[in-house]
This record gives sequence, structure tokens and C-alpha cells, in this order.
Amino acid sequence: MRIGNLIFPLLLLTTMNLAAMEHGGEATASAAQSSPSSEGAMVSFGALKNGDMVPPTFSVTFVISGMGVVSAGTNIENTGHHHLLIDVVDLPDMEQPLPKSDKIRHFGDGQTEVELTLPEGEHSLQLLFADYLHRPHDPVVISEKITVTVSADAVPTGKPE
Repeated sequence: MRIGNLIFPLLLLTTMNLAAMEHGGEATASAAQSSPSSEGAMVSFGALKNGDMVPPTFSVTFVISGMGVVSAGTNIENTGHHHLLIDVVDLPDMEQPLPKSDKIRHFGDGQTEVELTLPEGEHSLQLLFADYLHRPHDPVVISEKITVTVSADAVPTGKPE
């Protein structure tokens, strides 16, 4: 067999592995390897609360207690990064790396806030803290799901009415 005949399959396999890493962690990551969470670790929203009315673009602050925030790929005990679940009805598989989508937003650079833009109407939001490979910790560190109503008539947080 010629070497040239092996190059394409190897390139394809490498590309598939890189794509898997880009969209939720290593392709070979297994559930049994999920990082443990700290006892009592909790994740929540900053000022945003259930039932709030917000403008189409609004600030969302992520708060974690009992663990530290680091960039994805940084393997340090008791750390991880945030994922924001938007209008997610059924939670993703908590034994696998989290997929990346419009409904599951990854904050792998260690961000603790975002300016979020959503269409008008009612939306659910939930935070999920995950390890260096985008895998939920064990036990899972997840916020309560909140509902916000997006309205063009809403006053942005921190601005006078």
C-alpha cells in the first residue's frame, strides 16, 4: 500500500477528533472520568432572578461558590467553567461532555458574565458548571432553572426607569 493512500484517512480521523474537541471535549472522554465537585459547590445567577422582565439585550452574571473558574482545558482540582442553558427542555446527558449549540453556550475562556440577546418572549435560563473537558462534575453543579420575559419595554438592569 502506498503512503499516499494512508494520508487522506489519517487527515480525516484527525479532523474528526479536532471537531469533537471543539464541540464539547475530547472524543475519548468517558463518563467515569468526570471530575469531582467540591462538597457544597453551588452555581447561580448574579442579579438576575426568576420572573424578571429584561430588554432584548441584557447582562447575565454567573456566580460559583465552593469552586474556582478556569479556562476549558485547564485541569486543576475543584475548578471548571460555565455553560448557559437557554430554553433547554431536557437536560443533556450528564455523563458526557456537553454539546455546543445555540441552546448550550460554552464559556470556556473562564468568563463569568455575558451580554445576552434573546428574542422577545419567555425564556428559561440555567447554569451548569463543567470540568476542563466540558463534562459535568460529579455530583453535578447546576443552578435552578429560571424564567425571564424579554420585552422591548423592559428597563435594562442598573438604569433609571
